[in-house]
Amino acid sequence: MKNKIMMFWAIVAIVIVSTILIIVKPTKLGLDLVGGSRLVLEAQTTKSIPKITPEVMGNLQFAIENRVNKLGVAETVVQQVGEKKLLIEIPDVTDLDEAKSFLGETADLEFKREIQDENGVHWESTGLSGKDLSRASLSTDQVGQWVVSLEFNAEGAKKFADLTKELVGQKMAIFFDGELQSDPVIREVIYGGKAQISGGESGFEQAEAQRMVNLLNAGALPVPAVIVEENTVGPTLGADSIAKSKKAGIIGLSAVMIFMIAFYHVPGLIADIALIIYSLILFALFKTIPVTLTLAGIAGFILSIGMAVDANILIFERTKEELRAGRNLFTAINSGFDRAFTSIFDSNMTTIITCTILYLLGTSVVKGFALTLALGVIVSMFSAITVTKNFMHLIFGTGELKHPALFGLRKDEIGQSYEATETKREKARFGILD
Repeated sequence: MKNKIMMFWAIVAIVIVSTILIIVKPTKLGLDLVGGSRLVLEAQTTKSIPKITPEVMGNLQFAIENRVNKLGVAETVVQQVGEKKLLIEIPDVTDLDEAKSFLGETADLEFKREIQDENGVHWESTGLSGKDLSRASLSTDQVGQWVVSLEFNAEGAKKFADLTKELVGQKMAIFFDGELQSDPVIREVIYGGKAQISGGESGFEQAEAQRMVNLLNAGALPVPAVIVEENTVGPTLGADSIAKSKKAGIIGLSAVMIFMIAFYHVPGLIADIALIIYSLILFALFKTIPVTLTLAGIAGFILSIGMAVDANILIFERTKEELRAGRNLFTAINSGFDRAFTSIFDSNMTTIITCTILYLLGTSVVKGFALTLALGVIVSMFSAITVTKNFMHLIFGTGELKHPALFGLRKDEIGQSYEATETKREKARFGILD
């Protein structure tokens, strides 16, 4: 009994922590609930890339994902549609034009040297480019002007050191998207792989420098891509979907709870309490991971509630069989849980396997459904096996069942074998008297 009491307080602690997490942490909502933008990009061929292959599309998808992540747009979905198109869903976008410009623009950074020959003065590529960057950041120089600070990767740092050694006393031109940004004179060899772009005599405006930083961090696109389709989902539609989902969830949960009490009486009430605890734990888990909730994800959550109740039904029916067979209450409860566990585990594992396949192979909408359903199934096993069992033992103790009606049984059913009870029921159905 001491262990049962300790487990009870552990469950109480879990409920308290879950409630705090639900209150404190924000809920991440998908595009269909919070509103946002949906864009379709189409890859374009070039002289160097005359055909759009799966490898090219994979590189383009990776570059776009990298860009939107660097922009700080959370929970953006980027997936391939057809042979050369990408579907991009951006939840809760405040400036669509800015996002579109970042998705489509290139970020071409080049370091060149000045060459003077019989044809005059021109620039020549040094082989050092934006591909050698580790990161870019926004900062100010000694006089307070905005500059773009560059950090090269290991290979880029060596290239930069060799280049500055070669160009001591000469100019090094820095071009961004084909435009000269600055051409400082190299005074000494620069080690450490760090440099700055000052923006020339007039310097940078903050917004201009920040744009350059974002594009450099995002990287260049492997092929040009144009926006061929765009549409938005308004927040009003999302709010309406949330309201309807809440209504459906409340109605469904209430119907399940009433059913459990009507058919299983006190154990049904215990199952309802466990179901509330299950919902709190699962929702807190969604917020902690965090899981982006879409309409499909909410559907998976509601479906998992039904599966959680299904486990309790199996347990209670097994327990009732043990009581009919003459077991005492403590033994019947333990045996009911033990005998039902195999069925519960097998059915839940098949569901989890299916969810795994859907998550790995499905689209973003299917992934949301699969993830929420799988998490719900896992948590439901804890609530059905641990929470319900603990409460059953605490409430009913270890004694005999003095009031069979608490379990939805009649007195004449207690102590009879399961087979005898079923035989009696079959005889009653056909009007056969003993």
